[in-house]
Amino acid sequence: MNRESLAIITQNARMREVIEKVDKTVNSDASVLLVGETGVGKEIFAEYIHRTSNRSGNPFVKISLSAMPAELLESELFGHVKGAFTNAMYEKKGLFEIADSGSIFLDDIDDVPLQIQSKLLRALESREILPVGATSPVPIDVRLISASKVNLKELVKKNIFRADLFYRINVVPIYIPPLRERKDDIPPLIEYFLKQFAPEKNLKISPECLKLLLDYDWPGNVRELRNLIQRLTLFAKDVITPLDLPPELRKNAPLEYLLKSCDKCFINGGLKLTDVVSCLEKNLIEKALAKSKGNQSEASRYLGLSLSTFRDKMRKYKIERQSF
Repeated sequence: MNRESLAIITQNARMREVIEKVDKTVNSDASVLLVGETGVGKEIFAEYIHRTSNRSGNPFVKISLSAMPAELLESELFGHVKGAFTNAMYEKKGLFEIADSGSIFLDDIDDVPLQIQSKLLRALESREILPVGATSPVPIDVRLISASKVNLKELVKKNIFRADLFYRINVVPIYIPPLRERKDDIPPLIEYFLKQFAPEKNLKISPECLKLLLDYDWPGNVRELRNLIQRLTLFAKDVITPLDLPPELRKNAPLEYLLKSCDKCFINGGLKLTDVVSCLEKNLIEKALAKSKGNQSEASRYLGLSLSTFRDKMRKYKIERQSF
């Protein structure tokens, strides 16, 4: 499934289900809570919800609550009147008022301070805001889209997030899975980013390089992949190979893995070729078992050996599975 105009690039079944669920709610005014790890694309989904809704012709306002100092957040969200506090030299509209008739996206809502949570709840319940220093409320009509990188229920249990606010913003919960759980999305995302950042170069990814990218866990999710591809497009020519990748992605490349595991074979003088080969084999088998936590089937696949050959070599070098 490719919604290229809004950069939702996926062929993963779970992600298609997420998009189908979102599509059923876009024209509702119900509050949406997007939950997912940093970098999975929560902001892209928020924009998708707004751009495909019946509010699409009206404002879409975004704010990262984690980036805003607590002492400024109330004024930023709800505005203030002239003279409301020191340095309030003029009247300022808050983001809720600016988003009137449209949508507002509150990213990192798990970071909002408790003192602001009560005022946020009041605004959502009454559909009006009270600017700092004002005496009269301002009516608002906004669709709320929130995002959290953690499970807010856990914060509610710890009494650092209001339960009533949680239930108010959690009308339509949407969980976006991390990239490591949908690795079939990596190839189309790479293709999309290559075209986005270097359409004139017609760059390709070598099979060996793609395998390394698929084996990587992507702790930074789609954002990390996007930034990597952008960096690669600046320097690569024609075909991107494992040598173009940063060390953390190349660490399991066969040649580097070989050299790292058996450097003593090359620095200890006087070894015969058969000794070097035996040392290499023994160390590689031990490394593979360590990586697979003693799972012989997985370790043999990693080295490209049949299970029977792998076990024969374990016996030859007196390697015990229990050690791993």
